[in-house]
Amino acid sequence: MSTVTIILLVIVLLILLVTIITQFIGASAAAQSPRRGKMTKVTGGKIHWLDEGSGPPVVMIHGLGGNMHNFTYALNSELTDDFRVITIDRPGCGWSERDGIEQATLPEQARMIAEFIQAEDLGKPLVMGHSLGGAIAETLALNHPDQVGALALICPATDDVKQVPDAFKGIDIPKPWLIPVIGHTLSGALGILMEKKVLTQVFAPEPMLPDFVERGGGILARRPGNFIANAQDLTQSRNSVQQVLGREGELKLPIGVLFGGADNILDPVTHGKAFAEKTGGTFAELDGRGHMIPLTAPKECADFIRDVAKKMKKPRSKKG
Repeated sequence: MSTVTIILLVIVLLILLVTIITQFIGASAAAQSPRRGKMTKVTGGKIHWLDEGSGPPVVMIHGLGGNMHNFTYALNSELTDDFRVITIDRPGCGWSERDGIEQATLPEQARMIAEFIQAEDLGKPLVMGHSLGGAIAETLALNHPDQVGALALICPATDDVKQVPDAFKGIDIPKPWLIPVIGHTLSGALGILMEKKVLTQVFAPEPMLPDFVERGGGILARRPGNFIANAQDLTQSRNSVQQVLGREGELKLPIGVLFGGADNILDPVTHGKAFAEKTGGTFAELDGRGHMIPLTAPKECADFIRDVAKKMKKPRSKKG
């Protein structure tokens, strides 16, 4: 057997080994954080969602790399006495499904969520979007105004992100074909190795919550499918943001923006204050807080959502 053959055989065995490890890590993560909500079929996929509380409906949309547990961790319990809280996994994230990378753009994710709102007869709910979920919530209100009654945006991405934050450089993969290759082979092992560093950056300057991985949904990022969806979300949101920029003046509904004053991921002035001024919305900061305030400051976020809700026409609610 030649040296070249031996080297190739070793490479193949190493790839096989890391693939097995990644699949095992993903299966373990899925077992520890199983599907817990309902599934609604929409064109291009399925939306996994949780229905809690009663009252006017609030639809919660999480950010890049997240899932519904970012809100069920603490924020939902602050809202369920006053609202029917509809918490979704964005298409492709958590336990939701999407057919392919085409559904990762801002307009397509917004369309799928609009179809979900209509399918579940939610009327014109208040829509809360965090981080990338804020960009999708804005796109939803622009492209599907009949499905949105108000926007409560928490640390939203409302402008072009010129430079990818350090926390997300590990999923910044410019070649779309390479994303599933890495996702099914290397993502599990690399994810665990980088997990603490990435989460520390995302929560900064606040400390990472010690039980975030298990209780806050962080563990689902270890699944190959979630890694693939997150990487596609990053690429496709950047590619499609021009379809949204400059259209802020079209928004004719109550809007509120809340930021952590020390956000380490998105600039509060560029993505928060400037957007609020363009749309006639309100803007507020939580001094010293970071990007993950739905988890670290749930009471303040809930009070913010209530304030926005007071400014909207009373939506209808059907518990089904």
